[in-house]
Amino acid sequence: MLIDTHCHLDFKDFKDDMGTVLKRSIDSGIRFIINVGSSMEGTVRSIRIAGENDFIYAAIGIHPHEADSVTENDIKLFAKFLNKPKVVAIGEIGLDYYKNISSRENQKKLFIRLLETAKPANLPLIIHNRDAHMDIIDILKDVIGSSVSGVMHCFSGDEKFLKTCLDMGFFISFTCNITYKNSDKLREIVKLVPMGRLLIETDAPFLAPQDFRGKRNEPMYVKYAAEEVARIKGISFEKVAKITTENAIKLFKF
Repeated sequence: MLIDTHCHLDFKDFKDDMGTVLKRSIDSGIRFIINVGSSMEGTVRSIRIAGENDFIYAAIGIHPHEADSVTENDIKLFAKFLNKPKVVAIGEIGLDYYKNISSRENQKKLFIRLLETAKPANLPLIIHNRDAHMDIIDILKDVIGSSVSGVMHCFSGDEKFLKTCLDMGFFISFTCNITYKNSDKLREIVKLVPMGRLLIETDAPFLAPQDFRGKRNEPMYVKYAAEEVARIKGISFEKVAKITTENAIKLFKF
């Protein structure tokens, strides 16, 4: 059994065949799915999808791309959702200095505000980080402290950043992009992550595995990430499935 710890079934990419996608997920051995909110509209949909499906849980968050347009009402609504049934995490939240769709200043303000608002709920964090390593760490230490319950989603940092994240207590999650032909550096990072701190995800509909590049990703494809981790680590697929499932249950407390 596998757990897809990060996907976006609320996106329009799944509006026409959600039921079929979920059936394929179950048939392929997916035990749980975490659907991750990336806007307030998406968070509302994520909570709804979790409520309609026993094996799906919700994370609530506002992506840094939304930082320029977020409103005070968005923050108030986010706060109301913290204690909703089946909400198991805060995310995805963080900083994105790669695309810079929203200004860096507004991204930082939003990140801080969401962390401060969510802190009393004591839920694990799902962190989005693109080229913002030190600002991410500095803000987390300022608001949360030097020990953090959470996961660095779709990890893309170097060895130094990995050590910092592990020292803070983070789990490290990898998507199917570890199967890409040009991902040798990322595969080297996978080698360095202790199995007890490793998670897998799809980030569907994005980042389909190598054999399906250019097509829509979906939760059933998380097995390709697990297979690649097994190959990199030199252990069985079954062991990867067992450990990553145990890790996800430990972090998100299903």
